[in-house]
Amino acid sequence: MSDSYNIIKSLHIIFMVSWFAGLFYIVRLFIYYVEADKKESEEQLILQNQYKIMQKRLWYIIACPAMVLTVVFGTWMLVLKPELLAFGYMHIKLSFAGLLLIYHLICHKVFSNLQKGIGNYTSGKLRIWNEVATLFLVAIVFIIELKDTINWIYGVVGFFSVAILLMLGIKMYKKYRSK
Repeated sequence: MSDSYNIIKSLHIIFMVSWFAGLFYIVRLFIYYVEADKKESEEQLILQNQYKIMQKRLWYIIACPAMVLTVVFGTWMLVLKPELLAFGYMHIKLSFAGLLLIYHLICHKVFSNLQKGIGNYTSGKLRIWNEVATLFLVAIVFIIELKDTINWIYGVVGFFSVAILLMLGIKMYKKYRSK
């Protein structure tokens, strides 16, 4: 059983990495699409049409299948080792995974709106939205790797420290781009 569990765990990690890659890149494509609004009309049309194609391929060929397979293999791991559900860290990890699924659904709504040419998104807001996935990644990896070895205070302080650093980085990048 341990060999099959390790294979399932490996597949879970592989598809989790693919899912995050898709989430990180799809929001970048949203940003490029929105920023194309500032181009001349012919260039804007060409760019936005290309970004729609890229978004559609990324979303339906990589991000969504990777999300489904991450959930399938994660669930399979819990079926093989249900005793994991007795640990508090697993409940916290699953809560973050649930929030990540909500993040994915919100990204799908943005994707659908941009495919229809609707939405009043700004590149600044989308840049911040892009960093939310980073926070989920950091939280989930630290929770699953450290398990119960860190206490709640350090975990919360660390999580918000990463969030603050990301926000400062976004602000510095915005200043840099405006020069």
